[in-house]
This record gives sequence, C-alpha cells and structure tokens, in this order.
Amino acid sequence: MRTRIFFFLLFCLVITSAFAGNGQWQNLFNGNNLSGWKQINGTAPFEIADGEIIGTTITGSPNSFLATQKDYGDFILEYEMKMDEGLNSGVQIRSLSTPDYQNDRVHGYQVECDDSERAWSAGIYDEARRGWLYPMEYNPKGKTAFKKGGWNHYRVEAIGNTIRTWLNGVPCANLVDDMTPEGFIALQVHSIGDDKTHAGKQIRWRNIRIMTDNLEAERKPMPDVQQVSYLNNQLTEWEKEHGWQLLWDGKSTDGWRSARGRDFPDKGWTIADGVLTVKASEGKESANGGDIITSQRYRNFVLEVDFKLTEGANSGIKYFVQTGLNKGPGSSIGCEYQLLDDQRHPDAKLGVDGNRTLASLYDLIPANAQCFDPAQMVKRFNGIGSWNRARIEVRGDTVIHFLNGVKEVEYVRNNQMWNALVAYSKYKKYKNFGNFTDGHILLQDHGNEVHFRNIKIKPL
Repeated sequence: MRTRIFFFLLFCLVITSAFAGNGQWQNLFNGNNLSGWKQINGTAPFEIADGEIIGTTITGSPNSFLATQKDYGDFILEYEMKMDEGLNSGVQIRSLSTPDYQNDRVHGYQVECDDSERAWSAGIYDEARRGWLYPMEYNPKGKTAFKKGGWNHYRVEAIGNTIRTWLNGVPCANLVDDMTPEGFIALQVHSIGDDKTHAGKQIRWRNIRIMTDNLEAERKPMPDVQQVSYLNNQLTEWEKEHGWQLLWDGKSTDGWRSARGRDFPDKGWTIADGVLTVKASEGKESANGGDIITSQRYRNFVLEVDFKLTEGANSGIKYFVQTGLNKGPGSSIGCEYQLLDDQRHPDAKLGVDGNRTLASLYDLIPANAQCFDPAQMVKRFNGIGSWNRARIEVRGDTVIHFLNGVKEVEYVRNNQMWNALVAYSKYKKYKNFGNFTDGHILLQDHGNEVHFRNIKIKPL
C-alpha cells in the first residue's frame, strides 16, 4: 500500500513539474471581428479578411491606431505582420492616449516594422515622445531578420522595466526603461501625408496572442545582445556583469575635479534631482566654474553621457585630455565630441564642412549620420530641451562617435592622415595632439547652460 501511495505521489509531482510555469496564451484577435479593439487618432480604415486585420493607407490622415480596449503591464506578445513595400509601421505596447498629452495623441513604446534600407525592424521607438530608444544599430545581426514583402513573426517580452524583442526567431532589441509600466497595445497605419503614390497600400496582422501569467518561466534567453538602459544614474545587473561603471553617482562630486585644480569648482556647476548642470555665464569659455575632469585617466573604453541642451548652447565632451597642454585661458585640450545647438549657435557655420556641429570631432571631422538617413544624412537628434545620448568608443587608435545610437564619426589616429588633419586645424600648435595613449574625460564649461546625467564607462 505504501509503495502504491509513493508512486502515486511521485507521478503527481512529475506531472505538476512538467506543467509548472507554463503560461496560458490568450488570443487578442478572434479572426472574425474587432471585438476588444477600438480605433483612435487617424482615419485610415481597418478591416478583416481571411482571419487577418488589414490596415490601408490613405492621404490626409495622421497616424491611425487600432488599440486594445484593455491595458497591459507585464506580458509576452506574439504576432505576425506583413507590410507592402515602401511603408513604415509598427505595434504599440504600454501606450497611452490622454487629453492632457497633445490632445489624445497616441504615445509610448513602438516595436518597429521598417521596410527601408535602414533595416530597424524590431527596434524600439518611443512614439510622439522621446524618439528612438533602441535603433537596430545596437544589434547589426538583428537587422538581417526582416523578410520584405513576407510574413514576419514578432515576439515581445515586456516584463518589469525590460522590453525585449525577437523577429523571426532572431534576438533583436534589449531595452531597460521605466517611463511607462502599463498601457494598451495598438496596430499602426503610419501617416503618408499627401503622398498619393503610397495610398492604398496595406499592412496585415494575424495570430495576435498574449500571455500575462507565469512570465518569468516563459522568458527566452537573449545572449550576446547589447542592452540599452535609460534608468537614471544606476547600472543594471547586465551592465555590471559586462564591466560598466558609473562615472557620476547622480548626487555628489566624487570622481570629478576642476581641470585647473585638485577640487571640484565651488561655482558654475550645480547638482539637483540627479542632474549635473553647467550654468550659463554669457557664453564665455571656461570663465566661470571652468571645465571638470575625471579623477582617473582612461585608455580604451566605451563612454556614454546623456545630455540636454538649452537654446543656443555650446559645450563638449572631451577625451584624451592633457591638462598641461593649455597654460593660458580657455578650455583644457583633448579630442572633443561637440555639443551644440546647430540651428542657433554661430559655431555651427564655422570650421570646415560642418566639423563644428553636434556629435562632430570638433574642428576635425564632421558628423555624418548616413546610416540613419542615406539621402539627407540627418542626425538622430531628439531636439533642444530633450535628453540625447552621446557615446564614444575608443579601441586603440580607432575612435567612434554615436548620437542616440547612430554612428556619426569614425576615425583612426596615430597615422600620417590623422597628423595631416591635425596640422590644418586649430590644434596644430599642440604637440602630439590626439595621439596620447590615455587621458582624462572632460565636461566643458562654455558659458551656456547644459545638463548631464547617466554618465557611465566601460573600460576595455
């Protein structure tokens, strides 16, 4: 009798273990009607045929959305999507439409569907808010997953402050952000303005399903995909495991000092609400609080700095800084990632071919965002008064500048071409400029108000 009871209990344990953690899928679309959905914002039509939701582009309409009537917080979402050539679309998640935000305009996270040469499908865009959060330049392998003109299978895991995507089984985006924890899911028909050549084209969705329980057990592994975090002045576990360090803790002056002294400046800089601000002082270079530098010197690294410009502002992020090169007034000398209001500051029109504009290697190499906009080379700039992210990668003599995840500058120093470039710049009087093996990292006081946060580094 005891033996039978033992085997019965063992059988129950095995069966329970086999099904433990298995979340249950729910269909968001029943294949027959739009029960549970509502259209908001634009007037592009949505209809049903052969078990598919079909959205059709029309002229004269803003972005149109077919949204779930229910909001979702943590979930795993899967769907298939097919889009006619030349269009742009996506699926909103954790999104909102409220009277107090641009008259009910839909805003929030969007999982991209991109038919262009840019190939950012399954990247994450912040619709009508902050712009691109995870452009697929962060994960070049994922850019090959999209099937033009065919059905594409998407998987989205939104759990806690992480949003991760897969496209046709290929890992794509790995985002950490805590701005919106809950909202509706919506299918987008993007506005085509008055472009009649794209009128009547279609986007199709099918097999839309969601899981909201036992999510941790259903998570898929995502190895070797770069994580991008927008948490303020804190590191994720992934970042810690991959060698990232905070260069600024968000509350003190630890790790920083004046470029002209041992202590942090006693004026010209403020710290409040997790933001480090250089104050305005009539646009004069290093004439108020002065530049600040890291206490340590760095050789090979990846540096990220979030910055917010005020109107007409000028500043910079410098690296390989040698504080002894400039003994006179003005800023300390180093290679500079330019921070500038290109539309309002006169420096944008000086120099050569725009080499003093935002994200350029100041006075040497102009920013060129060709991978973002091949036709016009438009920078992926979020605008004045909005947060933007500078990224500088140094691997030996190779240096790359990124702006909001998009490469703007790449150069190789310590060679004949580099030395010739320096010889025709304002830095020609500084011996060995740009060829130093290491140096301090500097935030510039150029007499204009600029804000910084999320300053972190990964030594290589």
